[in-house]
Amino acid sequence: MKDLKSRVAYLQGLSAGLDLDAGSKEGKLLSGIIEVLNDFAQSMSDLEDGHEQLEEFLESIDEDLYQLEDEIYEEDAADYHEVDCPGCGETVYFDAGIIDADDMIEVTCPNCGEVVFANDHTYLNEGKPKVYNEQLTGSAAGAEEEDI
Repeated sequence: MKDLKSRVAYLQGLSAGLDLDAGSKEGKLLSGIIEVLNDFAQSMSDLEDGHEQLEEFLESIDEDLYQLEDEIYEEDAADYHEVDCPGCGETVYFDAGIIDADDMIEVTCPNCGEVVFANDHTYLNEGKPKVYNEQLTGSAAGAEEEDI
């Protein structure tokens, strides 16, 4: 931007060197054009300064948001489980607290509505609540599904 201002200053010097009468039509026109160019150069400089300030402010907000996301997701990362829906294949995330909840809770797929997880303690398999998925096969899986 400083280049633009220096170019306008150069034009002002050239017009001064022409010895044009400031009261003549040509002198008024040239003086007016250079004055408008100077105003444009100043406006551009002000815009550039404002843009730099906005960039700095946006970068600081971005850094703050990144730190906040780190804190939130770092705490919650271990607090969720994920299960693939057998109906539509959608990955469903649910709170880990559901596993140990006293009440019977079923987690359904938000996409197709199929039950993807239940914390019914009567269906414990190796100490973990039963997860409904396509991998359950054989008579044991069929018996568990019928009891539901």
